Amino acid sequence: MLRSMTGFGSARAQVGTEEITVEIRSVNGKFCEVKTRLPRELFALESEVVRLVKERLARGSVDVSLRHRPAGESAVSRGIDEALATRLAESFRSLRDKLGLAGEVSLSDVIGVEGVITVEERTLDLAAAKAAVQSALQQALAILLEMREREGAALEADLAERLGRIRRHASELEEQAPQAVIDQRDRIARRVDELTEGVGLDPQRLAQEVALLADRSDITEELTRLGSHIAQFEDLLRSTEPVGRRLDFLVQELNREVNTIASKASWSEAATITVELKADLERIREQIQNVE
Repeated sequence: MLRSMTGFGSARAQVGTEEITVEIRSVNGKFCEVKTRLPRELFALESEVVRLVKERLARGSVDVSLRHRPAGESAVSRGIDEALATRLAESFRSLRDKLGLAGEVSLSDVIGVEGVITVEERTLDLAAAKAAVQSALQQALAILLEMREREGAALEADLAERLGRIRRHASELEEQAPQAVIDQRDRIARRVDELTEGVGLDPQRLAQEVALLADRSDITEELTRLGSHIAQFEDLLRSTEPVGRRLDFLVQELNREVNTIASKASWSEAATITVELKADLERIREQIQNVE
């Protein structure tokens, strides 16, 4: 089954006091390129995140975003130095009385002094955070892969339909080619007779030249290779492995054979068919740019 390179997945996991939310997006990419956005306290887990993604995805440009917060408690702890606050309040009152100033000492006057209120970040439990990252990331990857497989199934159906048309067009050319070669040979012979009327020519030599011209328009080999490439393409569509690069190569080979057929097959029906072949191949080429 084919897989698309486009997808999205998100998940959340909690281990102990650590809660992790993961969002992962992927789009077309020649290789598997992973970009991460992690909070500062989780920078140490970046290589683990990249490793887990590359274990599951073969190709695509992948963005992974992590959010972290302690579960059920604040990320910081706050404390009040009551003894310092008391001394400051007494000092402010003493200074007011000494200077003969009016007014009362307020709470904001006291707590605005550095050291009265302390704020400390809670210590990260890295082991629990790592376990939560692994769990959330695996869940998000599973959702992303499910989306990529759904899109891949749609791509596979479209590609199979277009390949079927290409095969039918190739069969039409194969059926037409023998008679077309005969018709071309007879047409050339008649034209030569018209141009050389009254001039003596070696019949054997003329037959050789006509045969050579007819041979140059023979597309049997190209049709054989085209059929082989189509069969390989259909086999790859049924593969469970990532096949995007091999499909891309096969499309190049298919295009090469169709271009050669177009240049050699000179009858009018062949021209119409090769135009249809090129249109389907171009659409296939566009579609497989999103195949993993």
